[in-house]
Amino acid sequence: MSSPGTSARLSLSSLRAHKRRFAGTFLAVLLGVAFLTGTLVMGDTLRASFDTMFGNASSGTDAVVRSTNVITTPGESQGTRQPVAASLAKKLADTPGVAAAVPGIQGAGQLVGSDGKAIGGQGPPTLAGNWIDDPELNPYRLAEGHTPSKTGEVVVNRGAAEKGHLEIGDTTTLRTPDPVEVTIVGLATFGGEDGMAQVTYTGMTQADAEKYLTPRPGEAASIQVRAGPGTSQRELVDELTPVLPEGVEAITGEASAQENTDMISGQFLSLFTTFLLVFSGIALLVATFSIHNTFAIVVAQRTRENALLRALGASRRQVTATTLVEASAVAVLASVAGLAGGIGIAAGLQALFPAIGFPFPDGALVISGLSMLLPLAVGILVCLGSALLPAVRAGRTAPLAALRESAVDQSGASRSRAVIGTALGVAAVAVTLVGVLASPSIWLAGLGSVLILIAFVVLGPVASSRAVRVLGSPLDKLRGVTGGLARRNALRSPKRTAATASALMIGVAVVSLFTVFGASLKATMDQTVSRSFAGDIAVSAPSFGAGGSGLSPKLAPAIAGQPQVATAVGLGKGVADVDGEGRALTVTDPAALARSFDLGTVRGSLDDLGTDGIAITRKEADKRHLQPGSTARLAFTDGKRQNFTVRAVYGRSELAGDYVITRQAWAPHRAQDSDTLIAVTFKDGVSTADGKAAVSKVAAAYGNPEVQTRDEYAQSSAGGIDMMLTLVYALLALAVLIALLGIANTLTLAVHERTRELGLLRAVGQTRAQLRAMVRWESVLVAAFGTAGGLVLGGFLGWVLVEASDGASDSAFAFALPPLQLVVVALVGLAAGALAGLRPARRAARLDVLRAIATE
Repeated sequence: MSSPGTSARLSLSSLRAHKRRFAGTFLAVLLGVAFLTGTLVMGDTLRASFDTMFGNASSGTDAVVRSTNVITTPGESQGTRQPVAASLAKKLADTPGVAAAVPGIQGAGQLVGSDGKAIGGQGPPTLAGNWIDDPELNPYRLAEGHTPSKTGEVVVNRGAAEKGHLEIGDTTTLRTPDPVEVTIVGLATFGGEDGMAQVTYTGMTQADAEKYLTPRPGEAASIQVRAGPGTSQRELVDELTPVLPEGVEAITGEASAQENTDMISGQFLSLFTTFLLVFSGIALLVATFSIHNTFAIVVAQRTRENALLRALGASRRQVTATTLVEASAVAVLASVAGLAGGIGIAAGLQALFPAIGFPFPDGALVISGLSMLLPLAVGILVCLGSALLPAVRAGRTAPLAALRESAVDQSGASRSRAVIGTALGVAAVAVTLVGVLASPSIWLAGLGSVLILIAFVVLGPVASSRAVRVLGSPLDKLRGVTGGLARRNALRSPKRTAATASALMIGVAVVSLFTVFGASLKATMDQTVSRSFAGDIAVSAPSFGAGGSGLSPKLAPAIAGQPQVATAVGLGKGVADVDGEGRALTVTDPAALARSFDLGTVRGSLDDLGTDGIAITRKEADKRHLQPGSTARLAFTDGKRQNFTVRAVYGRSELAGDYVITRQAWAPHRAQDSDTLIAVTFKDGVSTADGKAAVSKVAAAYGNPEVQTRDEYAQSSAGGIDMMLTLVYALLALAVLIALLGIANTLTLAVHERTRELGLLRAVGQTRAQLRAMVRWESVLVAAFGTAGGLVLGGFLGWVLVEASDGASDSAFAFALPPLQLVVVALVGLAAGALAGLRPARRAARLDVLRAIATE
């Protein structure tokens, strides 16, 4: 045994002889690596595809002229930029080196499909603008029909038309947000695609764009410039800069394209891939427990074999190396297979995305060196790291162990483990509570959560003995001797039971965490609406992110004119710079606002803000040291600055926002005007049904926005949470699957370890059905322990996340435990245990009695 090659040959021959032992480990590594690889390849492919698409779309634009004045509010990425004079295009066209210059007008415009429902608006922008006739300066290419030449004619991107079942010649409504009747005369593509992801685009004549998308004629978002022959983009910018007015800049077309690419890939894609990488990490963490458990059992089963090797002269290092070589072989093979599986996952997503409405750009998958090397390295390190402790334990096997029977696992009665685990748990809870209650800190709360997870792992064997006794006690009565044997088998090795259950525990804990957090978000939304919204009906345009066009400011007065309505107040949106910070403004009728929303305690008066008054929340007033009568200086995107007198300070801001001004005050600075919400209060004696019908009739003429009762509005506001949870559950299914593989693999190895015992049970009269039931119930007990621990851990961490979010947010979060959903999670965990035990149970029942009794 002196040669290292001997250890390697021995390891590989053992691996070939016992391939089934490592089947679960192989699959756990393969799935984790495949998910990680698929995420990285998909991210690289999307990033490269968007780079190409934006590059193709803007290839003819050599410079973009725009305002330097931009205000960005919290949560926004691009901000609101001041428009430039459209007439500047004629001046720039005469500049040396310029071949063409055209104004680009852009605003929000949401098409209504043939079914009367708005197209898009769920995140990506819904854009409208003037159709640019110069094909090199227009990022959109006409694919069918003709360009708009008279008022009411529009070109839309082909993807939006297909989604709304619209064709050339169809007449529909465009929300700007005022409803505009338009006729589709052409279909366009963007960079060779039917659209830019789910962004929708409507191109109209310049006159229509100025009329519906700008507050004043003669304004444009930017001016697109094309260089003449022999002039580079940099040279063009240098030529343009001296002739530009103050507050206007020129950037190269490449820089503009890069900004657009960064907006998509730098934010959406980064968030998307990070989200998937987190779940890859969870899957690999679960795999770590399964892999460690497999090697721990294999090493325990080979105690005599390792002892004989030591007796024949093998060193500790050689015995350790033997185990690590096996782990390396499994790690390399499984990781390589995972790379292939990950490429397959990315290819499958490339085909699947268009089917669910997200056009994954065409083209070959981009497979970078990092996308291959990182998952390969992670898979190998996870596998080797998980096998390291069992390998070291194998190297410590004494030669005399070959003469002893198998060691008894005493970890369940370990006093030192109980003391250390309890102390660690108390410290972890203390750190977490300090992080969420005493001095709110996301970092302390996160550290405490990690320490709690470690404490759970340390206490696992101690807790498993007591938990299995409690959880398994009904089995003695329900299943008799079979149930009792299943409980004793689960108690035989507390460390093994705890390690097996830990993988499932983590999966259930993460599922429970998101379930609790999702329920808390819903409760928070319901609490916000119930506490702040005093109206009977809410009219809203469903959208989030940058999508949607909002509601027409004319709709609230039209609703207020109905005989059933007492008050209808619209909440518009604006932006301004306050003390160097971009802040969102609520544009409304403040007096009517107070009648429809609960603003808490109000100091001062909301009745007479006029054109120079402002109302702010108490939080913002304290932050900026303001009070009724103080002066606040606001700067707007049009470059104008104005002093406003603080005439009211109110307590709550959930729906009303932090700053409130009148429409008259906002009018000189507004861009495209729209409302985000209209609160309607009925007159006494008007039923909800009658009032809703009257409001819906008026709203139908304004693009058919949603008309909902207060409860319906609260539910729809929280609708995105269910969509998020569905995605989370789908991704966590991988972690649960890996946990099931771990349970099944552990039971299979345990069956192999107890071959002689099972043969003796069969010899003394146990039937095959009883043997199968015994193994299945053992699996259910292990899963029950993991599920119970996961529910407790997930519920606590869910509370931590809610409290931490409450401390980091302006809004008050409500904590909620959803009993029905958590019961479903528990039942799924138990069903998973029963499922994992099916194959080991069948294998145990097929054992030949005489061979089993004769096994050494």
